Formats: sequence, C-alpha cells, structure tokens
Amino acid sequence: MTDKITGPVAAEIARLLTSALAPAQLAVIDDSDKHRGHAGHDARGESHFTVEIVAPSFEGKSRVERQRAVNAALADLLAERVHALAIRAKAPSEVAA
Repeated sequence: MTDKITGPVAAEIARLLTSALAPAQLAVIDDSDKHRGHAGHDARGESHFTVEIVAPSFEGKSRVERQRAVNAALADLLAERVHALAIRAKAPSEVAA
C-alpha cells in the first residue's frame, strides 16, 4: 500500500523505495511547506519529506540499519534534491494487524 504521494520528487522516492525494499506499506509525505523560510527550503518545493515504511526486510534489523537502507536507496536524491528526510521504518511484525 502506498499513499500520500504528491509531486514528482515524492513519486521518485516511492519508486526507489519500492524497487529497493519492496515495502508492504509506504507513505511519502511532503513536509516542505512546514519549512518555508528555513535553511534548505527550496522554492520549487519538495525538499523536506517524511517516509513511513513497513518492509519485510526490516525484520531483525535495528533502527539504524533500517535508516541506512532507506538512505542508501535514496542516496542520489538526498545528495541532489532532498534537504531533509524523516524516516519511520518498521517491520511487519511491529505493525498492529
């Protein structure tokens, strides 16, 4: 399940994470408007995001290992286009049914 995808950068984040991690659930939330006027804000928008991801590959992984996996999948975007990324990564066993 994927939701809260809006613009082209958000769609690219979703595509890259889906390809790399095959999530069971994925939400990409554009937080850019909350950062208007702050350092790193890009007038084009889509510079600050929250990713909520549930992936089977996260089973048995630490929070840091999960964040590293997300960061690795998005490395090019983080280097070139995305200023800030909040990550909420869980394994399916950590999500209430």
